[in-house]
Amino acid sequence: MCCECLDPGCGGGRDDGLAPSIWDSAVYSTSAFSRLEKLGIRHPKPSPFVGNLMFFRQGFWESQLELRERYGRLCGYYLGRRMYVVISEPDMIKQVLVENFSNFSNRMASGLEPKMVADSLNEMTPLISQACEVLVAHLKRYAASRDAFDIQRCYCCYTTDVVASVAFGTQVDSRNAPEDPFVQHCQRAFAFCFPRPLLALILSFPSIMVPLARILPNKKRDELNGFFNTLIRNAIALRDQQAAEERRRDFLQMVLDAQHSMSSVGVEGFDMVTEALSSSGCTEDPPQRCRPMSTSKPLTVDEIVGQAFLFLVAGHEIITNTLSFITYLLAIHPDCQERLLKEVDLFMEKHPAPEYCNLQESLPYLDMVIAETLRMYPPAFRFTREAAQDCEVLGQRIPAGTVLEIAVGALHHDPEHWPNPETFDPERFTAEARRQQRPFTYLPFGAGPRSCLGVRLGLLVVKLTLLQVLHKFHFEASPETQVPLQLESKSALGPQNGVYIKIVSR
Repeated sequence: MCCECLDPGCGGGRDDGLAPSIWDSAVYSTSAFSRLEKLGIRHPKPSPFVGNLMFFRQGFWESQLELRERYGRLCGYYLGRRMYVVISEPDMIKQVLVENFSNFSNRMASGLEPKMVADSLNEMTPLISQACEVLVAHLKRYAASRDAFDIQRCYCCYTTDVVASVAFGTQVDSRNAPEDPFVQHCQRAFAFCFPRPLLALILSFPSIMVPLARILPNKKRDELNGFFNTLIRNAIALRDQQAAEERRRDFLQMVLDAQHSMSSVGVEGFDMVTEALSSSGCTEDPPQRCRPMSTSKPLTVDEIVGQAFLFLVAGHEIITNTLSFITYLLAIHPDCQERLLKEVDLFMEKHPAPEYCNLQESLPYLDMVIAETLRMYPPAFRFTREAAQDCEVLGQRIPAGTVLEIAVGALHHDPEHWPNPETFDPERFTAEARRQQRPFTYLPFGAGPRSCLGVRLGLLVVKLTLLQVLHKFHFEASPETQVPLQLESKSALGPQNGVYIKIVSR
């Protein structure tokens, strides 16, 4: 027997009819795992078939930090046979997202003009405030009891109400009416997850499993799609019968209005999980990259439904978790909270009915608190781009088809860029500190050509909510408050066991 022969064409190692298929399977299971080594990129040792899937068993957040610590700012891993190159080096990120954007253009440049966005968001402010009044009423009961409670659950219900109002044009009270069909279908959408064995197969063999998952019967998925599709179609039909001044001014109406604008906006113009953090206020003259893109055809009803559903799923999780993280950090840093309360009170004296523009321009310390929270707990802590062609990034060869992962979590916790990265310090984001910040070291929503809608809409909800809640209450840590907070990272980054605090009326 030729024990040392590794040539699958050599028969010396086969002694029965099953050997060829066993040999071929063995070769297939490991043949893809030499590519990172050939590129000179360090990585964990992969296992046959699944690659480094087990390395991520605790979640992507912890594993991403471990990758950076063990293998450096340029490293890699395999999910199944697919190779990922991970970067957390600012100059490399800049080359990928800006200088070589055309070669890594998975996300399309898009957006509505900032003036149109500002007008639309200003019209949505009363809808958000209306939902926030319900949240404040619920919080008053907890303040009266003086008991510790999980405020993340309150934010979860509140965000469902906001999304229902802003994206779907329907009014709900998730806390008091959990039997509402919209609330129940939302809960089913949020609770949906793949069984672990199936998820492992999808991650390991996406080219096979993803198309298969799309065509296999799935009653739960079809029911969810049917419900939200019908809801949007009925809302559109109703608004078609209304005069313009009678129509509800919300996200859905903004999309419908764009249908009839001089230059139709494609589906990519309504991406909720946008790619830059912007607090630039209300500009009259938008930069060229944020102008609407002319398309050959306007959005279809199916695309409008898809965008509303994207806003529901992505927006709900990101807004809920960001509010939860900020509340936690303020509760355990009372000095920062006290400074913020003074700013909030001063603002409310000047602006009893807040509007989008003054929210953007008149709350600098709140902006700093939000920015530092997003540094510590970035919602999109990892995102990817795929190389269309062979290229080099700062001297590193990147073959066509390589998936580049931007390790935002590792970047935000790199002590070279952020001294004492585990310390909550809003002073990192003063106007002067921002000017001195090294570019591409802060990417809470990604970077590159950006949508002008999504991040502003998400931040509007966060800012308006904190403004109204902190005007009525302040947060206190309790024995039930988990310090440090345990995290989960199955999709977006969130608290693993909720956020238990006390709330006190002011």
